[in-house]
Amino acid sequence: MDVLFVSPGYPSEMPEFVRGLSQVGARVWGIGDQTAGALPTMARRHLTGYLQVPNLFDELDVVERVRRWVGRRQVDRVEVLGEFWMVLGARLRQALGVPGMTVEQTLPFRDKEVMKQRLDAAGIRTPRHSRATSEAEIRAAVERIGYPLIIKPIDGAGSANTHRVENAARLEKVLPQLRSVREVSVEEFVDAQEFTFDTLTSHGEIQYYNIAWYRPRPLVARTNEWISPQVIALRHPQQAALAKGVEMGYAVIKALGFQDGFTHMEWYLKDDGEVVFGEIGGRPPGARQVDQMNYACDFDSFVEWARIVCHGEMAARIERRYNVATIFKRAQGEGRIVHIQGLEQLRREFGQYLVWDNLLPVGAQRRNWLQTLISDGFLMLRHPDLNTCLAMADRVGTELTLLARP
Repeated sequence: MDVLFVSPGYPSEMPEFVRGLSQVGARVWGIGDQTAGALPTMARRHLTGYLQVPNLFDELDVVERVRRWVGRRQVDRVEVLGEFWMVLGARLRQALGVPGMTVEQTLPFRDKEVMKQRLDAAGIRTPRHSRATSEAEIRAAVERIGYPLIIKPIDGAGSANTHRVENAARLEKVLPQLRSVREVSVEEFVDAQEFTFDTLTSHGEIQYYNIAWYRPRPLVARTNEWISPQVIALRHPQQAALAKGVEMGYAVIKALGFQDGFTHMEWYLKDDGEVVFGEIGGRPPGARQVDQMNYACDFDSFVEWARIVCHGEMAARIERRYNVATIFKRAQGEGRIVHIQGLEQLRREFGQYLVWDNLLPVGAQRRNWLQTLISDGFLMLRHPDLNTCLAMADRVGTELTLLARP
């Protein structure tokens, strides 16, 4: 089987998916705007060939270059797991006559208003919402929806350029920050806990799902530098408190007609038990959440995804063994990391339950915390008992400190 894979080197999880495809017997042909030499070693090792293009966002140019590169060679699948290139993937399928999601089928996973309109029609509870392309339209939408509300890019990813607006004064501060955004979604702010519903789906049927809990919800973490955000993959997603969210997740997959691969949904659980849809991407979650799933169940979801897209089925038997917590750290100060405090003590105490230390080393330049959830790295922990796992995660938040200096 020959698979075209768009952007095999970025985001950072993509080489693992290339590996998965190779391990299930596919020949993987990469397309990206990095040079071949700049690709991560894992991606280079598992690619059969690679085409560098000037700009992945120039869809017409990429399609034409790929058409010439492929020539008479048979292509069986086109896989795109990066949010921003999903429509490009659909255009490549159309140009090459490859089965999979079309542009029309992809649109609800990229345009948040189309997404919510489809789910409204299916009777799924979404926040009150409206699209806007100008300040006048934003103000009109605010008038209809009322405060508090959220304004975010219509085709955004994560919580970038996402703003909570509590009143008219805050709106006036936010509007200038949105002038570079072509189109936004204005929607009701839902005061609730936030969870994910992540699936591996084959022929429209969910084969595996994961629920992760954001502590705190991303919008709060995104606006407070001192917070060490946590993502907790739950060992028991079948618990009664989450049942309505699971039911909604299944309904969303059916309503949008998703067929094969990964999806990543976010949803809200209110104090009164009501569940509200957030958004969904036809892709895996980022911020190493796929690795969380692997540590939670001791399986290789990169390979199982590849089995689905290449052979139509999973092979793994899922056994949920652990809760898994990822705690993202932000250095104090600016410049380069000069000291990491508390890590050795936590390592000694946590032992086998600390499964991944991904912190930036001393001497590395601190990252811009506003531009990446990964921030200055993370620790990943797992434990069978949820309360123990949460207590360990909170200790990382309070006892582990990275210091930076110019």
